[in-house]
Amino acid sequence: MLPVIALVGRPNVGKSTLFNFLTKTRDAIVADFAGLTRDRQYGRVKNKEIRPCLVVDTGGIADDAEGIDRVARQQVQVALEEADIVFFMVDGRAGLSTSDKVIADSLRRLNKPVILVTNKTDGVDSFVAISDFYSLALGEPVKIAASHGTGVPELLRMADQLLPIAIEDEAEDKDTIAIAVVGRPNVGKSTLVNRLLGEERVVVFDEAGTTRDSIYISFERNGRKFTLIDTAGMRRRSRIGEVIEKFSVLKALQAVEKANVVIYMIDAREGVTDQDAHLLGLVLEAGRALIIGLNKWDGISIEQKNTINRQLDIKLSFVEFAEKHQISALHGSGVGKMFDMVQGLYEAAMLDMSTPNLTRMLKEATTAHQPPLINGRRIKLKYAHQGGRNPPIVVIHGVQTDVLPDSYKRYLINYYRTAMNLSGTPIRLVFKSPENPFHGKKTKQTDWEIKKRERLTRRAKAKSH
Repeated sequence: MLPVIALVGRPNVGKSTLFNFLTKTRDAIVADFAGLTRDRQYGRVKNKEIRPCLVVDTGGIADDAEGIDRVARQQVQVALEEADIVFFMVDGRAGLSTSDKVIADSLRRLNKPVILVTNKTDGVDSFVAISDFYSLALGEPVKIAASHGTGVPELLRMADQLLPIAIEDEAEDKDTIAIAVVGRPNVGKSTLVNRLLGEERVVVFDEAGTTRDSIYISFERNGRKFTLIDTAGMRRRSRIGEVIEKFSVLKALQAVEKANVVIYMIDAREGVTDQDAHLLGLVLEAGRALIIGLNKWDGISIEQKNTINRQLDIKLSFVEFAEKHQISALHGSGVGKMFDMVQGLYEAAMLDMSTPNLTRMLKEATTAHQPPLINGRRIKLKYAHQGGRNPPIVVIHGVQTDVLPDSYKRYLINYYRTAMNLSGTPIRLVFKSPENPFHGKKTKQTDWEIKKRERLTRRAKAKSH
C-alpha cells in the first residue's frame, strides 16, 4: 500500500503549487486567491528523492469555517486521519498568524509525523522568515519556494526517512493475480465481483456509493489463485458534500497500485465521461494491465453502441492498448470471456524479455524506420535490455536519446508491442545516453599551438594593412 502525504495549512500558503510541483501536473488550480481549493486532490509523487507515495492537496483551514468552508474543513480532517506524514505549510512572507497556531495545536495532538514547511522564502531573508515559526513547537522549519522547487528535494529526502515500510498482504503474493475493479459509482463493480465469484459476496444496491472501502476477496479458479479488489466508486469532485465517498478515491488508487490487472468499468448507457478519462489516466500512471468493461451493453440501442465506440476512439485514445469487452455483469454475458483474458494480461505484464531479442527488435525497428536527424546528426539507438516488469520496461541505450521525438517513441512502443504480441499492458521505454567525458571542459592548448595562433594573427593583421 502506497503511503500518503497530506498538505495542510491556512488558505493561500501554496499547497496547490507544491502539489503540482510534486506530481508534475497542473491538476490543482493555482491562483492568488484565498480558499480556492475546496475539495481534496490526489496524485502520485514523481520525484527520485522519495519512495513511491501519494500526495493529497487539501483546502485551506479558515478560522470562520461556515457553509462550504466548513465542509472543506471536514475534508481536511478525513485526509489527516489517513495520512502517514503531514506537511504543515505556512507563509514565510506573511509571517505567523492565529490560524497557524490553531492548526499547529491540532496537529500536535495527531500523533503523526509533521514537517513544518515554510513556503515563499525566495527573495526574502529566509532566516528572518522562519524565526517566528519556531514558537509552533513543530521542529525546525524547512525553507522552500514551491513555485520554483527551491528546497523541495531536501524536504522530500527528510520525508522519505519518515515514510512507513510498505505493508505486504495476500494481494501482493507472487503466486496470486490481484485484480482491481475500478470505476465511477453505480457502474456495476460489485455486481461484476459477485458474478465472478458466483455468490453474493459484496453488497449490491441500486444506489451510488454503496461500497465505502476497498474489499479484498481471495478465491481459486482452475487451480490458480486470484484476489479480487472491489473498490469504492470515484465520485465527481463537484459533489463536495460526500466527505467519506470523496476519500474513497485514495483507497481506489492504492488498490490499483497493488493490482496486477485493472478492470475499469464503464456504464454503456452513460457513455465515456471526462471523469472516466481522468481516472483512466491515474491507472495509466500506475502502469497496470488494463481491461475496459463496457457494462450494461445489452440494454442499449445500435445508435448508442456506435456513439460509445466513437467516444472510445476519441476520449480514450491514450489507452488504446487496453482490452475492451462488452458485458452485462447482471446477466453474465461476456463476463467469462473477459475473465479468461486476465491471466494472459498478467503474463504479458510479467514477461521476461531477453537482451538479445530486445536488441534484435530494436535493430529491426530502426532499419524499417530510421530515427530522425537532429542538428545534422542521426540519433543512434544501439542496444536494449529489460528494466522491469508490471509494466514491462525496456531500457534503450544510444546517442542523443534525450532529444528523441515523442512520435518516434510511440513508434518504438507499437513496434515492440506487435513484435512481442503484447496486449492489454502498457510498455514503458527508458532512454539512456553515455555521459560525454569532455562536456564542460576546455581543451588546453600546447605551447606550439599558442605560438602558431599568434603567427597567424600577425599575418592576418599585416595583410589588412
